[in-house]
Amino acid sequence: MNSFNQGYFNRFVLDNNIVGFFKEPITLKSGRMSNWYVNWRDVAEDVFLLDQLTDYVIAFTQDRGLEPDCFYGVPEGATKLGVLTQYKWAKESPHYAPHSHALPMGRGKPKDHGTPKDKYFVGEPRGKTIILEDVTTTGGSLLTTIDSLTELEIPIIAAFGLTNRMELRDDGQSVQKAVESKKVQYHPLSSAHQLLPEAYKRLNPGEQIARAIEEEFEKYGVEELKIR
Repeated sequence: MNSFNQGYFNRFVLDNNIVGFFKEPITLKSGRMSNWYVNWRDVAEDVFLLDQLTDYVIAFTQDRGLEPDCFYGVPEGATKLGVLTQYKWAKESPHYAPHSHALPMGRGKPKDHGTPKDKYFVGEPRGKTIILEDVTTTGGSLLTTIDSLTELEIPIIAAFGLTNRMELRDDGQSVQKAVESKKVQYHPLSSAHQLLPEAYKRLNPGEQIARAIEEEFEKYGVEELKIR
């Protein structure tokens, strides 16, 4: 894959049923109720699909002219993505050699003792780092990860979200603004506004669900969304 193609990536998301709808609203990790979901778990559990996904992430990185030393996945949702992307990125580097690249992994639950690097990581990131997250709603896990890397003075050059739900946080900020307030670039590979209208055409969940989602974006959205 030579360059990132937004249309191809959106099709990858939709073809693998990563976005879908609920007849009855469910409670998200953020505590909010929603009639639609983004779930990257099945891709993370499939070697073939995860391999394709890492190619998209690498192409996305290159298209933005970024040159990281390290990719690091937010525990635990993007752990596998971070490890495999870093492995492939290192292998393609002209500087690939013994001790040239770290292979970091974060702890899902920080240890309550030890040095910061042992507290947060099973192998810490090293050098210019891009943080990977699967879904960003209010950005809590991503922001916590940024703080933990900043504590160790690890230079973060960007944060990527596979899908941005395009919701405002309780403080009225978008995820992008909250991340950028920590002096980190935020780049989503896909967003609700790109995916939901196409998912609605494919799955046709009905007018009632469409209205519920549009009302959800009136209440929480960075901007309103018409999916029909």
